[in-house]
Amino acid sequence: MFHLRTILLGASTAALMAGTAMAKDDLTLAMQLEPPHLDPTSAAAGAIDSVLYSNVFEGLTRFMGDGSVVPGLAESWEISDDGLTYTFKLRSGVTFHDGTTMDAEDVKFSLDRINAEDSANAQKALYSAISGVTVIDPMTVEITLSEPNGNMLFNLAWGDAVIVAPESIENIKQQPIGTGAFKFDSWSQGDKIEISRNPDYWGTPAVLSKATFKFISDPTAAFAAMMAEDVDVFSGFPAPENLPQFEADPRFQVLIGSTEGETILSTNNKMPPFDNVKVRAAVAHAIDRQAIVDGAMFGYGTPIGTHFAPHNPAYVDHTGMSNYDPERAKALLAEAGFPDGFETTLHLPPPSYARRGGEIIAAQLAAVGIKAEISNVEWAQWLETVFKGKNFGLTIVSHTEPMDIGIYANPDYYFQYDNPAFQELMTKLNSTTDPDMRTAMLGEAQNIISNDYVNGYLFQLAALSVAKAGIQGLWANAPTQANDLTAVSWAE
Repeated sequence: MFHLRTILLGASTAALMAGTAMAKDDLTLAMQLEPPHLDPTSAAAGAIDSVLYSNVFEGLTRFMGDGSVVPGLAESWEISDDGLTYTFKLRSGVTFHDGTTMDAEDVKFSLDRINAEDSANAQKALYSAISGVTVIDPMTVEITLSEPNGNMLFNLAWGDAVIVAPESIENIKQQPIGTGAFKFDSWSQGDKIEISRNPDYWGTPAVLSKATFKFISDPTAAFAAMMAEDVDVFSGFPAPENLPQFEADPRFQVLIGSTEGETILSTNNKMPPFDNVKVRAAVAHAIDRQAIVDGAMFGYGTPIGTHFAPHNPAYVDHTGMSNYDPERAKALLAEAGFPDGFETTLHLPPPSYARRGGEIIAAQLAAVGIKAEISNVEWAQWLETVFKGKNFGLTIVSHTEPMDIGIYANPDYYFQYDNPAFQELMTKLNSTTDPDMRTAMLGEAQNIISNDYVNGYLFQLAALSVAKAGIQGLWANAPTQANDLTAVSWAE
């Protein structure tokens, strides 16, 4: 659909009647999950970043679509020889959407808030090495570490480390105020979030004048909305069986890329009988990964045997350690004292990979004697019951944070894996900067959690999006969970 450009100065009546086609400059993007609130620094829900990352909020560094880490609100930095001091030079002329200036005091406030005792930051462990943040001058901030951390610039690019202002923090969950190329306009809960171009943006302005994020959870409704062209883009399209139809339709383009999303059958390692490694191994051998990829994702997805992305150079293929072997699963259950199996719960959040995959997994587990009672839960309920409350036996979720194997070093994380050897390894990894040594350590980390069968490792989630043919600048891959619209436009 095109708007008509009306030329008022010296235009003839005929020209006014004919009009001149003007490129569309707004966009409606649909996604399956709605954020529980709008503060990326105090929740584990990736849907928050899907709307706000880079668009509304920015960090000192940021991810690009190819996974690289580039300067964000910091235009440059220096790292001391001992790796303990990072000195960031901030960009000048940066303002928050409320007109206030972004400076070193805001950076200090944001980073101190992450590590505060009452912090609700879901990735607090990534920043635990930060022992001090010092304002040198309004445009210079110094971060001191208690020990070297080779991942610090990478970690600072996460949505959990975006820069916020103390003046706007009280209402951030409903009224997010950032420094990005778009400013937040409104949120009609259950329906949509609207953002518009920030006229005072410090960098390259957004091409789009406004964008709307629509929330459509049902796969059938998603297909209907896209086919009717009610939405321009559907990010994370939830009905992969329909993709061939879109590929054959010249009105659309289909983007198939990789994500950082390790889709796993998360297991409560402290809840009997899952506190027994033989039981966890039995669960792993009861699962036919390829059947899940084919049945739930229609072939889109790469089977994994550990919590690590196959496209990462440090990936080790451990799928053979938990190959599909129902007879071995039954034998392991008998050895663990459950010759007749047992009953447990399987909490399934809304995404299609979970709901569809859960039905397949429940049938596979039942075949070896494990009766998993399915409980379909909404996202907010999953966060409260499973993630925070740890009140579950099994659940299915895709961990979309980049290179996040370090979560296994946190015994209080929702699957409650407590291995001092792994924790020590992660401590060494964080203080190691040599690339070869880091690769070796990451390989050892993958081996440990695979041998411990911490979770049932299913597949790496594919990035599946459908868009109208004239849209350009969308990310094909998802190095972090984001719909970065800052460089998106319609073809002339």
